Amino acid sequence: MSVSEQDEIDKSSAPLIEHLIELRRRLIWSIAGFFVAFRVCFFFAKKLFNLLVVPFKWATQWAGLDPHKVELIYTAPQEFFFTQVKLAMFGGMVIAFPLIATQIYKFIAPGLYKNERAAFLPFLIASPILFLMGAALVYFFFTPMVMWFFLAMQQAGTDSEVQISLLPKVSEYLSLIMTLIFSFGLVFQLPVVTSLMTRVGLLSSQALVDKRRWAIVIAFVVAAVLTPPDPLSQIGLALPTIILYEVAIITSRMIEKSQKREKLAREKEEATASAEAQSSETSTDSAPQS
Repeated sequence: MSVSEQDEIDKSSAPLIEHLIELRRRLIWSIAGFFVAFRVCFFFAKKLFNLLVVPFKWATQWAGLDPHKVELIYTAPQEFFFTQVKLAMFGGMVIAFPLIATQIYKFIAPGLYKNERAAFLPFLIASPILFLMGAALVYFFFTPMVMWFFLAMQQAGTDSEVQISLLPKVSEYLSLIMTLIFSFGLVFQLPVVTSLMTRVGLLSSQALVDKRRWAIVIAFVVAAVLTPPDPLSQIGLALPTIILYEVAIITSRMIEKSQKREKLAREKEEATASAEAQSSETSTDSAPQS
């Protein structure tokens, strides 16, 4: 172990009570940030819910219906209130996530080496960006597609058939779109997770390639579990998962090449330093004795 690494370990070492105090401070900041974000989201809960209904309006247009006649219902007096609370909690967690992730990083950063901190920080930035990309894909494409699929099942009343109309409950619609956002957000974390595992040596690009067939099967199984029971949303989640898996393979290969270059550069520096040290010892030994 080098002297610089030993110095970093000495600086990061602290009594248990100091770690507990630091943990309490980070938890207070995280909870306070979530509470503030929750209050803001609850204040605008109705407007946020109306914003989430926009994909439903797009689906009615795709189905050839009047988007101005979109109607959602609630069948229990307290249902819409608890729907707003659930929406505020979900929105508060999304808004407060950067603060919470920063507090987690600040708590564990003193226990990491300098190069480990530098490697961890980009993933801390990439994770929320990828989650938002998954959420945007759900909002602008998959939710309208899923709702269009369900709207197509409506039945117009005739002499021989009864009229069957879609009247979603506010709680069920929110649960549907939250499930889709959460599912796609998690799936879009695949490159981040695999890259971190590759950096710490728990995974390799060749292992990902070898398990590609199993990954495709698992992608469809997970999509069937996380999404509503319709083929469009299941395929819509499975395909991005497979694409992200391929991206993870490419990212892992890039990380491995970078690590190999760093290793070669480090070995070259060590060899140069060793040669200089031997040259210095030789010149000292050959110097004339006084």
